[in-house]
Amino acid sequence: MIRTKLCDLLGIEYPILQGGMAWVSTAELVAAVSEAGGLGIIGSGQAPPEWLEEQVSKIRKITNKPFGVNVMLMSPYADQVMDIVIRERIPVVTTGAGNPGKYVAGLKEVGTKVIPVVPSVALAKRMERSGVDAIIAEGGESGGHVGEQNTMPLVPQVVDAVNIPVIAAGGIFDGRGLVAALALGAVGVQMGTRFMCASECVIHDNVKKVLLKAKDRDTVVTGRSTGHPVRVIKNKLAKRFEELEMLGTPPEELEKLGVGKLRAAMVDGDIEYGSVMAGQVCGMIKKIQPAKEIIEDIITGAEEVLKRLPGGGN
Repeated sequence: MIRTKLCDLLGIEYPILQGGMAWVSTAELVAAVSEAGGLGIIGSGQAPPEWLEEQVSKIRKITNKPFGVNVMLMSPYADQVMDIVIRERIPVVTTGAGNPGKYVAGLKEVGTKVIPVVPSVALAKRMERSGVDAIIAEGGESGGHVGEQNTMPLVPQVVDAVNIPVIAAGGIFDGRGLVAALALGAVGVQMGTRFMCASECVIHDNVKKVLLKAKDRDTVVTGRSTGHPVRVIKNKLAKRFEELEMLGTPPEELEKLGVGKLRAAMVDGDIEYGSVMAGQVCGMIKKIQPAKEIIEDIITGAEEVLKRLPGGGN
């Protein structure tokens, strides 16, 4: 059994968080992950507050296990979403694209654990000072919005810089990744891309088919010139982004090109002109599996890796 302080902090069986991905992490997937012993996290993205309320209600009809909500702080609904999180006493909130500092006191007052996603040591230190409970150090191998640092050098530097638990994210797929994260000093992992091919994930089948066919070099980072780089599967939209960036297109024009494209992919199934956000581990996905099977595979694999390591049998 692989149990860390993260399990005790969040009341979960295994130190595995399912990333809160907009248009991907809906009630069906979140409830399945939590039921399986991990922590399912709703991806609220820029969805309106009513949508989040519906998702929370659905989850609580399926499971009584802990779950979380990811809040994108750049969302125009961020304040309203946080109000719902506090009112509903959501066990865990993860945040991205901003500083959750102004919300921390209110969240902690109702017992919500606050865990921001950070791409750097400087931001990790800042988040610790704001009173958060843990940090997710996410490397650039991940899908969606990415930072400059990769997971292997980022995680140990964040671990050394803060005195709160650190969760590793970016480029983690199986038990080998979990063991590596623990070796770097993390107390658990957050994974997104692999859970996109969970049978309970309701994204369009076209996207799942693309992920199943993906190879190791099939992702690319677009939008670096905008200050908001995004890792996606290569397609016609990604190629257009690259062409426009080479031509020196103003960032605001590039941002317009991306509006609505994530929904177009994940909900409508447009895999050519939609934004198919996915991490570099997409090349490792070989089948659709229930969330429970994915988590069991990760934990079993980690235990096998530990046994193979020198001294692992002692």
